[in-house]
Amino acid sequence: MELNRRTVIAGAAAAGIAATTLGGTAHATGGRKPVKTLFGKLADGTKVHSWSLENGGTRLKVLSWGGVVQSLEIPDRRGRYANVSAGFDNLEDYVAKTPYFGALIGRYGNRIGKGKFTLDGKNYQLSVNDGEQSLHGGTQGFDKRVWDVEPFVKGSDVGLHLYYTSVDGEMGYPGTLKTKVTYTLTRHGEWRIDYEATTDKATVVNLTSHVYFNLAGEGSGTIEDHELQIAASRYTPTDAGLIPTGELAKVAGTPFDFRKAKPIGRDIRVSHPQLVTAKGFDHNWVLDKGITARPEHVATLRDPSSGRTMKIATNEPGLQFYSGNFLDGTLTGPSGRTYRQGDALCLETQHFPDSPNKPKFPSTVLRPGQTYRTTTIHTFGC
Repeated sequence: MELNRRTVIAGAAAAGIAATTLGGTAHATGGRKPVKTLFGKLADGTKVHSWSLENGGTRLKVLSWGGVVQSLEIPDRRGRYANVSAGFDNLEDYVAKTPYFGALIGRYGNRIGKGKFTLDGKNYQLSVNDGEQSLHGGTQGFDKRVWDVEPFVKGSDVGLHLYYTSVDGEMGYPGTLKTKVTYTLTRHGEWRIDYEATTDKATVVNLTSHVYFNLAGEGSGTIEDHELQIAASRYTPTDAGLIPTGELAKVAGTPFDFRKAKPIGRDIRVSHPQLVTAKGFDHNWVLDKGITARPEHVATLRDPSSGRTMKIATNEPGLQFYSGNFLDGTLTGPSGRTYRQGDALCLETQHFPDSPNKPKFPSTVLRPGQTYRTTTIHTFGC
């Protein structure tokens, strides 16, 4: 039986957000308290737990290690469930091998050139872990920390509050940053992420989620037949180190034009210098809407084979589309199948890469007395 589609109000009751037509699947079930189980132990004996949530027809499993989304299950057009996120079935692989599968990313999502920036006249050297660059917060970013987790049920919503405090100087960043991330499953099955942070010293912040999606199901093969639409007329070209050059280039007439939905594989092997450098798509799209007070719809992903769709709304100015270029067949998922190039993709809502070194990019500076807040909403349908 094909599931119905409907107009949803994404988090309106909780945040006063205006109605947005995102095309979700309606499963009006009441929220049930998340279930906690032991997932594994770190080498020092620290316990890592898994939290299972279900609401509105969406099932989510989250680890206290890195705030990792270990699985995300949604139904297809016939009501059959599948996990649509790549990952592992054991803690050891998350610790030793993961390419950020499902993780919360901080302090700074994406790359900072040469791991350096200057703020208020002072130079900072960050942890470098991607050639000359600092990637996703450095060698021990937020993805490699154990978060404190607090489950909640609020009305018809169910979710988790995740907390982590990053001390002054951690990975080279100034200021003690107190971070709270809230994962919410609404009664309509939307997955909402709310990020908050405060600091006691001027710093830079860019938090995001690094889920690898395959709407046909984890381990099912390539995502090149997925259809993607991004509401962006420009993107940020990069140099050989995948650091933005500072240009806001037009997508028109290039493989980067996703203003109308098209299969990801249509242009991915076109001989374009940017695709050659990144081995596919690994770029920041400059969203036409810019920074907004409320989340607005910016992208739609659809798998024709299953009928599953995912729509993304955010108040962030950028979206990093990564087409799984560096998956090389050496990692094995819960399905027992290996992940090869293009077997999953990421759509990371964010500020632009290397913004601390690009004065013309939207600022990522956070100062004492300010609160960093951003929201991303995933709405599923078929």
